[in-house]
Amino acid sequence: MKPEEKSNQQPEYKSGELNREIQKVAEPAITYGKQRYSYADYLTWTDDKMRELIDGIVYAFSAPFRKHAHSTASFFGKAWSYINRRKGKCKIYTAPFDVRLPVNGETADNKIYNVVQPDICVICDPSKLDERGCIGAPDLVVEVISPSTCKKDITLKFNLYEKSGVREYWVVYPNDKAVTVFLLQPEGNYDEGTTYELINGANKVPVQTLPGLVMDLEELFED
Repeated sequence: MKPEEKSNQQPEYKSGELNREIQKVAEPAITYGKQRYSYADYLTWTDDKMRELIDGIVYAFSAPFRKHAHSTASFFGKAWSYINRRKGKCKIYTAPFDVRLPVNGETADNKIYNVVQPDICVICDPSKLDERGCIGAPDLVVEVISPSTCKKDITLKFNLYEKSGVREYWVVYPNDKAVTVFLLQPEGNYDEGTTYELINGANKVPVQTLPGLVMDLEELFED
């Protein structure tokens, strides 16, 4: 039986309040009746509600706002064209697409407690792809900030992607027309991040995972 869902108020996100501080904070979660769920549990929920698991805790989210959807579509379209022209091994996907992030090599369904649906992910290792999606860290993840996912994307997911070995993490702020790009360092931690803001004229952002691809913020944040 699918557990009962309870709603919680989501954190506010307002234009101009660009929060680039990455820190561990408590995230309001939807409670499902037990403390920790696995991917095996996740597979039993057959309704059409969108959920993610982070350390076994369930987080539900709603459909994106228009600006969110535009930024996602713009990035995806340009990156897909780049990948398709070069016919390499990299593949690009957009949500809904399950990315399972095992811990300590535990790949059994009932041992996986992290299942996320990034707005966009690029996987360049074909062995990580199967019929269910991706198992293991993508090379690039893009999360577009929205009111329902703000704190989760810049705290919980930041820590999860860093720990899992995602090499490049983009946090996109449509209301502020800005992006912050984090690159994984050799010691396994993200750098401090580089922020590009359209209002400051920094409108060209290179994609390190796909050498030669440059995102134009004017296109990404077109009204």
